[in-house]
Amino acid sequence: MTGDTIAVATQNVSGSCVLSGSPLAQARAGLDTCVHCGLCLQSCPTYLALEDENDSPRGRIVLMHSVLDGELSPADVDVQRHISRCLGCRACETVCPSGVPYGHLLEATRATIGASRRLPLIARIILWIFAHPLPLRVAMVASRLLAATPLPTLAAKLSSRYGFAMAMLASTEFPLERGEYTPTVTGERGSVALLRGCVMEGLFTDTNRATERVLTHNGYRMVSASGQRCCGALHAHAGDLNTARTLARHNIAAFETSGATYIVTNAAGCGALLKEYGYLLRDDEAWRGRAEAFSSTIRDVSELLAEAGPRSGGPLPFRVAYDAPCHLQHAQRVTSPPVQMLEAIPDLQLVPLQDWDQCCGSAGIYNLVEPELSDAVLARKLANVHASGAALVASGNPGCLMQIGAGLLRADMKARAVHPVDLLDASYAAL
Repeated sequence: MTGDTIAVATQNVSGSCVLSGSPLAQARAGLDTCVHCGLCLQSCPTYLALEDENDSPRGRIVLMHSVLDGELSPADVDVQRHISRCLGCRACETVCPSGVPYGHLLEATRATIGASRRLPLIARIILWIFAHPLPLRVAMVASRLLAATPLPTLAAKLSSRYGFAMAMLASTEFPLERGEYTPTVTGERGSVALLRGCVMEGLFTDTNRATERVLTHNGYRMVSASGQRCCGALHAHAGDLNTARTLARHNIAAFETSGATYIVTNAAGCGALLKEYGYLLRDDEAWRGRAEAFSSTIRDVSELLAEAGPRSGGPLPFRVAYDAPCHLQHAQRVTSPPVQMLEAIPDLQLVPLQDWDQCCGSAGIYNLVEPELSDAVLARKLANVHASGAALVASGNPGCLMQIGAGLLRADMKARAVHPVDLLDASYAAL
C-alpha cells in the first residue's frame, strides 16, 4: 500500500459506514476531528523510521476511515500491518491542533479488525497470562528467580529475541547501592493505595517498596488494597477491550474498599489506562459512575511527590538524563513532576537528552511482536543517551526501563536505566 492509496481513500471518507455497531464506528466522532494537516508526522516514531505515510497517524486515520466506510476490508493484510506497526505512544495527540483522540481510535480499530486477525502466538500467551492471577504469579516468580542468576547477563548478547529478553531481565537490577532509612511518618497529606502492578511487583519489587517509603517520607499514609489485578492496559492496547473492562471492574471494586484518598501508580502505562477507566466503561451504566470516581483519584507517584515538595534528600553525584515515558507525557500530560523529583536530589546533575519526548520502542509487548521496528526506534534513543554522557537514564515506566536497559547492555554502554523514585529513595537513605 502506498501514499497513492491514502490519497484515493481521502477522497471517499464521507461514505456510509458499513461496520455499524463496531468499536470503530462508535468512535467515529473522534475520527472525524482529524483535518489531515500532517503536524503529527514528525512526532511519530514509525513514520520517522519508515518514511511511509501509511505508518503515520494521519495515514492510519485515513485507513480507519476507509475500513469504516467499506473501501477497505478489516481483513486487508496491508491495513492490518500498518495498524499493528503503531506503537500507540500517543505523541501525535500532544501536537494535534484538533484534539484527535488517537489512542482511543487505535484501540477501537484493533478491536474492530481483531475478528479477522489473530495476534501472534507470543502476544496471545502474554495477554492470557496477565489476565489470570495464578499463571501471572507463577510467571513473575519464575522471572524474578531467573533474573537473580547470572544467566540473563550472560545471554544478553545473543543475537536473537531470546537474547533481548534476557537483557531485559538483567536490566531490572537497581544499578546503585542503596542504604536503609526509616521514613518520617506523618500522613497529613492523605491516605494512598499503591497499584502494585504486574511487572512492577514481579520484577521491580524494590521500586514498589521505595515508592511506599518515599511517599510516607513526604507526608502520605499508605493503605493496602487487596484483590487488585492487572490494570488491563496491555489488553486495551491490543484491542481486547472486553478483557480490559473485566479487569477494570475488578480493580475498581478492590480499591473502593481501601478508602484511600489517592490511588498511586509508578508505571506510566498503567496510570494512563487507570485515568481512562471512565471512558473504558462509558457504556456500562452500572459501572460508569464508579469508574469516573475511581479515575479521579489516580495519580502518578511523581504528581503526589511534586505536590508535596518533594523533601530534599542526601547528595547523589551522578549525571542523569530524564527520558519521559510516552504514556506519562502524552497520555497523562504529566511533564514537570518527574523532573521536580530529580531536582530535589542534591549534587545530581540533570543533563539534557535529545528527543527525550520520543518513544523508546517498548510500547507494552510491541518489542516482542514488532522486534525489528522496535529496535530501529530504540537505536535513536541509545544514540542520544550516548551523546548526553549520562551515567543513568531515569524513566517512570517498567517497559521503558527494560527496553532502554536492555539496549544499553547489548550496546556495551556504561549507562544504566533507573526509576526516578529509586533515585529519590537512595537520596533519602544518603542523609
